[in-house]
Amino acid sequence: MFGKYRRIVSPGLNMKIPFLEVLSRKVSIQNRSVELEFQAVTMDQANVYFKSMLLYSVQNAEEETIKKVAFKFIADKDLMQGMIRTIEGNIRSFVATKKQAEILGLRKEIVEYVKGEVDHTLETWGYHLQDLQINDITFDKLILESMSRVVASFNLKAAAENEGQALLITKTKAAEADGNATKIAAEAEKEAARLRGQGVALFRMEVAQGMSEAAEQMKQANLDTNVILFSMWTEAIKNFAEYGKGNVIFLDGSAMGMEQTMKQIQGMMMKPSGTN
Repeated sequence: MFGKYRRIVSPGLNMKIPFLEVLSRKVSIQNRSVELEFQAVTMDQANVYFKSMLLYSVQNAEEETIKKVAFKFIADKDLMQGMIRTIEGNIRSFVATKKQAEILGLRKEIVEYVKGEVDHTLETWGYHLQDLQINDITFDKLILESMSRVVASFNLKAAAENEGQALLITKTKAAEADGNATKIAAEAEKEAARLRGQGVALFRMEVAQGMSEAAEQMKQANLDTNVILFSMWTEAIKNFAEYGKGNVIFLDGSAMGMEQTMKQIQGMMMKPSGTN
């Protein structure tokens, strides 16, 4: 009234004195939003470009708060300019203490820092910062390309290391398998040789026992024991002919040849003279 603040009226039916009272401005306590785009420089002189969304509102509907909102700034554009510059300044001061490689991982820290620094200033204006969303953080083209090359080289290095480890494991397992197979084959061959030796020894024992019994019976019947050798000779020739598979064996099958062969065998079996 007459250019001086008089009262605040809340929503609803209100009476105004005609010609004397004038409505200065309307204040909405609903949430408001604004988009920001600005640039900052890191500690290592890299340009960082931010795109963010600011959400704010009037702090409350109390008279003192409404008076701050109505009279702190001449117009809304002055409020917006002051709010935007304050937020940009706080983000720039934070980014200036960090290196370019750290910025992408500090999105949450930037928001918390700005809210902590700006909230107090906005309260003196009657406003409250509801939220600050940093939607996009980008760098210069050259920096983005270098970051891409770093990531690509790191991935190639990791892939090479993984391939090397896989190849090492494959070679190691293959060597272990070969070693185990060789060990198993050697043990099997050892067991087979032992069994063959036992079979040969048992065969010789049975042959010796059979020959001894046959020789003893022939002696009792006053027969020549060389008949046994002749029978073994003919059985051997029969076995050569029956089970031979294309092998060529030169053998004198005559009675004289048998006698000569038997003498040679007997000569090898007889102990040298003068030995025990």
